[in-house]
Amino acid sequence: MFEENVLRAFGLTLMAGLATGLGSAAAFFFRRTSTRLLSVSLGFSAGVMIYVSFVEIFFKAREALAADLGWQAGSWVTIGAFFGGMLLIGMIDRFVPAYENPHEVHRIEDIRKDAPQIDDPRLLRMGIFSAIAIAIHNFPEGIATFTVALQDPSLGVPIATAIAIHNIPEGITVSVPVYYATGSRRRAFLLSFLSGFSEPVGALVGYFLLFPFMTDTLFGILFAGVAGIMVFISFDELLPAAREYGKHHYSLYGLIGGMVLMAISLVLFL
Repeated sequence: MFEENVLRAFGLTLMAGLATGLGSAAAFFFRRTSTRLLSVSLGFSAGVMIYVSFVEIFFKAREALAADLGWQAGSWVTIGAFFGGMLLIGMIDRFVPAYENPHEVHRIEDIRKDAPQIDDPRLLRMGIFSAIAIAIHNFPEGIATFTVALQDPSLGVPIATAIAIHNIPEGITVSVPVYYATGSRRRAFLLSFLSGFSEPVGALVGYFLLFPFMTDTLFGILFAGVAGIMVFISFDELLPAAREYGKHHYSLYGLIGGMVLMAISLVLFL
């Protein structure tokens, strides 16, 4: 049963990471970005991750830590791990240059304007560095997705789906510049596809390095850190991006919809 849960958790993490390939395909088949759909989708992802982090994951982490360390000490460790997760992803975000930072908003048509000619080395550099930046960001996301899916399979699907949705625009950021620099759709798609592969790599690292030593305390710290990571991603990346696409109310509708769906699923399946 445990092996089945591991495979399911890894499969969900792999699906979420490789969603960058969907963004790459969209960049080639669509001439313009659907800002309404993108705003709703990004807001929806944020709603799912914020709600489940505050309502479910944080409290499960505190329960595990309180059972092992006592209520007061466990609560303090939970708080420290929660903000520690925020600090970790914030430091990663801070040290990625803004030009290559995948949190910067890109529309398909905007990136096309930056592509004046084929064989432009500047565009190739932009695409490669964007892929590296996305890989760095996706690594802790992979650990987070895998941890949630393994410890609570009922939360795995909505969390993996939310991560996958937010990975799609990142695929656009990588693939379009590489395509215009090289003229190769295959190379652009492959680089975009591989940039998301660090998420399942993060899952493997978490499994082989952390889970052999898993205790209630380590589980609680890891789970609280996961909650912090997802809340930071939501407020730093998803919601600002949804608003910058010019559809403020649609992003809010998506946010509320994600919370409502997550709330219903927790009642029905937990």
